[in-house]
Amino acid sequence: MIDNTLPQLEQLIEQIIAKNTQLKSQVAALEQQKSALAEENEMLQLEALENEEKQKQASTVLSNLLDKLQSVEELS
Repeated sequence: MIDNTLPQLEQLIEQIIAKNTQLKSQVAALEQQKSALAEENEMLQLEALENEEKQKQASTVLSNLLDKLQSVEELS
């Protein structure tokens, strides 16, 4: 019985070690992917803030132009 059990135990341990190595590799890849996605997310948030600021500026310019047009109409 021991003759069968030890080789089986050795095989199971080797399989566990191999699986552990594979999982460590997957974790490392996922951590890299997570970092890349976090960077991308940060860039997209900054772009959104910049676009929001540009939109506010454009709205202000348009509002000022509209006010000028209305004052010219009132003078006419």
